[in-house]
Amino acid sequence: MSRDSSAIQLGSIQLFCKAAELESFTSAAESLGVTPAAVSRSVRRIEERLGVRLFARTTRQIRLTSGGRLYYEKCREALTQIEEAENAISSQQESPSGIVRISVPTTYGHHRVLPLLPKFRVLYPKIIVEINISNRNIDFVEEGYDLAIRLGTQTDSRLVARKLEDATLGVFATPDYLKRRGVPQNLEDLTQHECIQFVLPSTGKAMPWIFNNDGVKVDFSFDSHVRCSEDVLGCVTYARAGGGLFQIYHFIAEENTKKGELIEILLPFGGRSRAFSILYPQNRHQSTKVRAFVDFMVDELANRKNISVEREVPVVAKLKGNAARK
Repeated sequence: MSRDSSAIQLGSIQLFCKAAELESFTSAAESLGVTPAAVSRSVRRIEERLGVRLFARTTRQIRLTSGGRLYYEKCREALTQIEEAENAISSQQESPSGIVRISVPTTYGHHRVLPLLPKFRVLYPKIIVEINISNRNIDFVEEGYDLAIRLGTQTDSRLVARKLEDATLGVFATPDYLKRRGVPQNLEDLTQHECIQFVLPSTGKAMPWIFNNDGVKVDFSFDSHVRCSEDVLGCVTYARAGGGLFQIYHFIAEENTKKGELIEILLPFGGRSRAFSILYPQNRHQSTKVRAFVDFMVDELANRKNISVEREVPVVAKLKGNAARK
């Protein structure tokens, strides 16, 4: 009876071979930028499909069974042939080609990656880009992603991280809201305003607002009657509707400020930022298609560093004279 070839997962075979070479699920996971659990699950699926135990396991190590040794030798030979075939084809290509799968958060997806994608497609027409826009963490191997863009500093040594930018933040509100409620002049005034909170999906806690106060970095936490989770753009939409104040990245608010739909306030307390980085497993760095996308994003964001966001200072000054603070 023939086997269903659709059940064969190349990624799982690569994990199996690396575990066999290093005689450790943990070492294989560290080498390929995945979790030990992902390696264990992949090996277990292969064993279930073949009906053969591939490793003899103890509390301290793993070693190949006779069946596992035979399977490893054949798989290693096949993977070598695939690698040679890809290298031969890649060397003949005028430009990188293939599918690049990317996971990006909603803010960066809508306001950075997608607006830049048409230019990337002109430069690399043979690369197919598949973008998943969500704020959840992913498993690179299990879900087949090549790249991810994430907020914050990356501490996972199994992943390579290249910083895209330090995205600066500001506090924004609509002109109508500021006319009704007044313009806060300092951080203490925020307690008298509707401040919109974003709840981090990873922790279930509200993300603090961050400021500079006479050279001192301040994290400002507060209680709010309106909290959004999962998608931070929900907070932006509510702020644009006149719901209150919200601290957002300048790259999100720039179009609204240019149109006069949002006004930045508390400018003397600004200047803080959060870092965005593009991540990929260590074993993906030799892929020309991955390198092309990473280098493109790094170069494009470097060119935008000196672009300043339009500040509506005259409008704020006018509102301060006409609206009493509540």
